[in-house]
Amino acid sequence: MTFQSHLMPGIFASIVHHPVSYQIGPFQATGFGLAMLLAFVIGQIILTKELERRGESTAPVGDIVFAAVVGGLLGAKLYYAVLMHDMTAIFSRAGFVFWGGLMGGIIAVILVVLKKKLGVARMSDAVAVALPAAYSIGRTGCWAVGDDYGRPFSGPLSVLFPEGAPPSTVGNMSKMFGVQFPPGLSPSEVVSVYPTQIYEVLMGFVMFLIIWRFRAHKHAVGWLFGFYCLLAGIERFIVEFFRAKDDRFFIGGLTSAQMIALGFALFGAVWMYMRWNVTPAAPGIYSRRAPAR
Repeated sequence: MTFQSHLMPGIFASIVHHPVSYQIGPFQATGFGLAMLLAFVIGQIILTKELERRGESTAPVGDIVFAAVVGGLLGAKLYYAVLMHDMTAIFSRAGFVFWGGLMGGIIAVILVVLKKKLGVARMSDAVAVALPAAYSIGRTGCWAVGDDYGRPFSGPLSVLFPEGAPPSTVGNMSKMFGVQFPPGLSPSEVVSVYPTQIYEVLMGFVMFLIIWRFRAHKHAVGWLFGFYCLLAGIERFIVEFFRAKDDRFFIGGLTSAQMIALGFALFGAVWMYMRWNVTPAAPGIYSRRAPAR
């Protein structure tokens, strides 16, 4: 990945990012923590409203959200530790990987749903409405702390992260992400990049609007979760082209995250096909007497 010299005139972006962080006594409140809190709160509100709309009990919502929090955070940290080849990274404040968090949260929620015999397909259909909204809000936390930014970029709305996590300096971009710069630049020089966190916030919101439009679908329960998986895979596949990454070792220079995204989208498409028609074994979303499955 090379930062071409013709981009040099615009290397100093007009937007300079500063992290959101407040010291409250011995505690430090960050924009990331606030965003995570709001993401789960909004997710819980939307899931509750959707279950009420479908005539379902909202009693298990608290347990489902708690499982999503624990499973999501553990999954995100474990995935990060595996990527870093350092299991001690689990205990660091930095490093929450999206795919690890999503898969960890899904697994934890499925375990709770199975234990309570709520019906995985039925609950996943309602959860699909809340997921993109929570994702969009959660990504504002990455922007707040200056994490998960993109490749060097000097076009409109490019951003400098002098206090990012890590700062978007020549040295960090070269060492951590394999970016090649023209000779002569100081390792401490801050370069402008794609604000991919904002892209993800906007794309997540668009996903939510689309899922919201189809929440009263006429297919079998579970179909909407497949639709979410399809959209989430497409969204992640697209944004990875702009992210600063050092794992482009697959066919065509795709990242490992893009390969997972393709698999996730394919699963979603297959699941949508399997849940297309309402049958006695796969009832519609308003059938309260549906068998738990």
